[in-house]
Amino acid sequence: MKLKTTALLITSLLVLAGCDQAEKSAQQLMGKAAESAKQAIDDTHKAAEQALSDATGGLSGKKESPEKESESESSSQEI
Repeated sequence: MKLKTTALLITSLLVLAGCDQAEKSAQQLMGKAAESAKQAIDDTHKAAEQALSDATGGLSGKKESPEKESESESSSQEI
């Protein structure tokens, strides 16, 4: 009877140790999945910004330049 009880305790400990290891592995996988998802979101954001820039033809950049040039000209005229 003692042998069966000892065997049962040892088996229980091995199962618990296995569960602990499985939990650690699952946490590592979740961490890696979260990093991959974040990277995918960042890449998609960059691609969307680039597509928007290409679609507008850089209008926002061109709009700012003439305004800045006119501001520079007016400030030089004031002097």
